[in-house]
Amino acid sequence: MEAKLYVGNLPYSTEDADLQNLFSQAGTVKSAQVIKDRASGRSKGFGFVEMSSAEEAQAAINRFHGQDFGGRALTVNLARPREERPGGFRSGGGRGQGGNRDRRRDY
Repeated sequence: MEAKLYVGNLPYSTEDADLQNLFSQAGTVKSAQVIKDRASGRSKGFGFVEMSSAEEAQAAINRFHGQDFGGRALTVNLARPREERPGGFRSGGGRGQGGNRDRRRDY
């Protein structure tokens, strides 16, 4: 069974291939992805690595959690399932709390 790992505190210069190469030292990497900002395309400083087994995932956690990578101490743990987010709009219309409600009058 595959196991997905969260990898945090990555240097912003880290690419998918860098993550793949690093974690391949602990076992078979099925996928490695550095998460990037949609607008700028720059790394957000974290990513996900999918190992081919739970044992290899645990070996990667033991080996890399707290270890220096590019001058930063990595955070490595099992990824949690993505939480559901509420629907696709924000209340208030982007005008701050209350919007124009305070200025409207019913005549």
